[in-house]
Amino acid sequence: MLKKDTFAPRPPMGWNSWDCYGAAVNEEQLLGNAQYVADNLKEYGWEYITCDIQWYEPKATSNFYNNFTELCMDEYSRLIPAENRFPSSANGVGFKTIADKIHDMGLKFGIHIMRGIPRQAVHRNTPLKGTDRTARDIAHGFSLCLWNTDMYGVRKCDGAQEYYNSLFELYASWGVDFVKVDDIANTEFKPHDPYSARDEIEMIRKAIDNCGRAMVLSLSPGPAVINEAFHLSQNANMWRMTGDFWDHWDKLYAMFERCEKWAPHVKAGCWPDCDMLPLGKISKTCTCLGDRDRYTNFTPDEQKTMLTLWSVFRSPLILGGELRENRPEDLEVITNRDIIEINQYSSENEQIFRTRDSAAWKCTDKNGNPVVALFNLSDSEKEVSADITQYGYEGEYKATELWSKESASFDGTVSAVLKPHAAAIYRLEKI
Repeated sequence: MLKKDTFAPRPPMGWNSWDCYGAAVNEEQLLGNAQYVADNLKEYGWEYITCDIQWYEPKATSNFYNNFTELCMDEYSRLIPAENRFPSSANGVGFKTIADKIHDMGLKFGIHIMRGIPRQAVHRNTPLKGTDRTARDIAHGFSLCLWNTDMYGVRKCDGAQEYYNSLFELYASWGVDFVKVDDIANTEFKPHDPYSARDEIEMIRKAIDNCGRAMVLSLSPGPAVINEAFHLSQNANMWRMTGDFWDHWDKLYAMFERCEKWAPHVKAGCWPDCDMLPLGKISKTCTCLGDRDRYTNFTPDEQKTMLTLWSVFRSPLILGGELRENRPEDLEVITNRDIIEINQYSSENEQIFRTRDSAAWKCTDKNGNPVVALFNLSDSEKEVSADITQYGYEGEYKATELWSKESASFDGTVSAVLKPHAAAIYRLEKI
């Protein structure tokens, strides 16, 4: 049997269609961004191309959902791509043609799904593959997503595992490498038990294990339940620590507390997820916490703070913008090899301190050198300092700041004067 943790030995890196196209992405947009990644980002480690929610809905046009709309579905109650948006999916091909093209670019292909079974399958009582049970037999009529009307949850009963097995058998035949499952890491229909979908998480894990194809499993939305960290690590490769993350400082500020709490649970194959990086051109189909068709609201300093935190914490790095509209400065910030190397290969990652106005993290790079990141969380210029002698780093070190490439030297304390919401990250070498 394939081992889950080997699917994602390092934090996954890639692109997802949600931040720019919401529920409305089409084949041209998906493949166009994939080609951009292949041409400009693959050499830096970016590799997953994920088609987000509603790819089975013909009428999707924005970030908003069409309640109780008709969905595209096969004879076994499984959702399939809408042909008007994904023409290559016609004649039962599904996403195979798109996946093949993305694989030919040297990349990997992912999809988003909602947990459960389509309501329209339940209402029509359609068959399930591999069992004589039907959609109505396995549906949990009171397990509903409060923000999307497409699905009922699935009960733990005869036919339920066979249904999930048939889903992932289909995805394996398409060539799927990554599956983001939504309404599952934190459900809202039982506020007293936000982790009420644990049975479905286990069924999905078994279905992936049985399908014969390595697929990274990502669970959304957050905040994931930290008391269930062990169960999450046993079943998933990624899980969201937060609700949808957008380009506002208050959301980035709040992520420092989440990273502090989840840091002990970061390990190979198990990645608490800070969510997507809203960089470059985003929100092309709808206004989401800002203007439609905008470049990110994050300042250049805030963008570097975000990427620095995601990297020293070792979150997955998933881009959300329309990459073909990147400006030179957008490309520059996501192709810093030193920052990406910290994300992918560092160890001993730990918060040094966090106050209301500042924070510091440390880790060790792949060559054994200490790395220290300083963050100014305040609205004014501030000197931020971190004592590193508590970690055994005594004596004088020469340092290189990994964004500016400027040199410095420190003896026991690493410090920098930082602009509001800015960060500095230093690689230290003993003199």
